[in-house]
Amino acid sequence: MAAMAASHFFCSRHINYSSDSISKFSNPLGDGSLRPYFSSHKSKGFSSFQTKCRNSRTHIVKAISDSSKHDRKQVELVYNLDEKLNRLADEVDMNAGLSRLSLFSPCKINVFLRITSKRPDGFHDLASLFHVISLGDKIKFSLSPSKSKDRLSTNVPGIPLDERNLIIKALNLYRKKTGSDKFFWIHVDKRVPTGAGLGGGSSNAATALWAANQFSGGVVTEKELQEWSGEIGSDVPFFFSNGAAYCTGRGEIVQDIPSPLPFDLPMVLIKPPQACSTAEVYKRFRLDVSSSIEPSTLLEKISKNGISQDVCVNDLEAPAFEVLPSLKRLKQRILAAGRGKYDAVFMSGSGSTIVGVGSPDPPQFIYDDEDYKDVFLSEATFITRGDQQWYTEPSSSNATSHADKSSCVG
Repeated sequence: MAAMAASHFFCSRHINYSSDSISKFSNPLGDGSLRPYFSSHKSKGFSSFQTKCRNSRTHIVKAISDSSKHDRKQVELVYNLDEKLNRLADEVDMNAGLSRLSLFSPCKINVFLRITSKRPDGFHDLASLFHVISLGDKIKFSLSPSKSKDRLSTNVPGIPLDERNLIIKALNLYRKKTGSDKFFWIHVDKRVPTGAGLGGGSSNAATALWAANQFSGGVVTEKELQEWSGEIGSDVPFFFSNGAAYCTGRGEIVQDIPSPLPFDLPMVLIKPPQACSTAEVYKRFRLDVSSSIEPSTLLEKISKNGISQDVCVNDLEAPAFEVLPSLKRLKQRILAAGRGKYDAVFMSGSGSTIVGVGSPDPPQFIYDDEDYKDVFLSEATFITRGDQQWYTEPSSSNATSHADKSSCVG
């Protein structure tokens, strides 16, 4: 009993049982009334109950049983207010509807990117292994009292906050498709750099579609969201995959595949402050001098043997290096300085991020050379998502700090 008293909160009064009646119920808070205790942690949902108590999670009530005048026995009844009241709060949430939601919005890399043909509509057909990684933004959605306008804010200056932003486009699209009248306050904690070839904006749009559907009770299927999302941008449908997909067409034809890569495989992302214009990169692309290897061959090799330099083909590297010659020098220097510590070094998407897979550490020259004092650096790993769940930021120490460590050197 002494040991239990040291670690638990005890009632100051007793519940007295007699043979024919129960006379009084004690109050754990000791003020004559029974107050609810609400946990500061809930497993799901957002509740209007926000009272947060920091006292014990499991309470023990002493009771005395008067079976006879000379034989008094003391027993302990253990009950868990956290569990009971969390269930009550969740029930209230279900009845009241969702009011706030925070989601992780991860970016992607193209493990390989083949451009296979030019289409009559001016776009190019591609074949690429897309994979979600652990670097991402955090987006908070709250229902707005307004019935006419969303309000968007972010921690990064220069990002459009109106209909030019893909988040607003996604919310407008959802309302158009479903007739929903819900508008939102949205704040984006931006960690993925723009103009990086990492699909940060596309991921934000997909995350906004997912969020809007959650606020409406999940009335639309993921397949429908994925189909609609192609109207926003070619990369958006990918994020409704499980996180690893073979993408063709303009990128909007998404074939889910089991992740062919280990989740503990580290990588480093290195992005100079200069961005590559996707339109300019495609303008300089020449199909006749691009790679001729079959994309299916690359996918098969990666599935069997993992990542190596020869399979991380990106047909947009050559035109991107024409647009930004310093990016070519950066890749060459990483390859030379890495001395084999990277399994592969390649550009993601249309640039300007260079990815080194196999080590989380950048080469030393990134820290020493004045030319690279403003580059963006981040560690990352490969991640996926579960069925009917959105992506979550990894919790292990090797993954959770990737975005937090994202920084500009210097």
